[in-house]
Amino acid sequence: MASIIKANQLQDFGGNSIITSDGAGNLTTQKTNYPAFKALMTSSIAISANTVTLIPINNEVFDIGGYFDTSTYRFTPPAGKYCFIANVGNGTVEAFIVAYIYKNGSVLAETLSDASNGARLPVHVIDEANGTDYYDLRAQTPTSSSILANDYRTFFSAFRLGS
Repeated sequence: MASIIKANQLQDFGGNSIITSDGAGNLTTQKTNYPAFKALMTSSIAISANTVTLIPINNEVFDIGGYFDTSTYRFTPPAGKYCFIANVGNGTVEAFIVAYIYKNGSVLAETLSDASNGARLPVHVIDEANGTDYYDLRAQTPTSSSILANDYRTFFSAFRLGS
């Protein structure tokens, strides 16, 4: 004997909708890739040679969930696995720029871009946050000082990879 359960919505114990149906077999599930954000700089900044500098990412393109802080330039998401993508671009042609994604004040990931030949490589990493971890974007130039541009070349973003 088979059983049939009919419902147009499943909720968790908090009354939050987990799955809904439109009655025609089309399901809508919870938004598992939230929170997410993308942010840019509003002003160009100078960075000194051999000095790791926190990048003032203070212009949110979007911030779903409100976990990016434009005053500290940090993303402090709830627990989960996240994909981070960032880039640091200079306004002048310098030999090298190193971009870092930091977690709780320590290097999590880095990339070296050679802007003199047009190579601009984003830094990206997947990491698991515990709910109190914070992430920010930093950069340095190992050869000489540089001006980081406040345009599409310098950004910080992340999104959750599911539940």
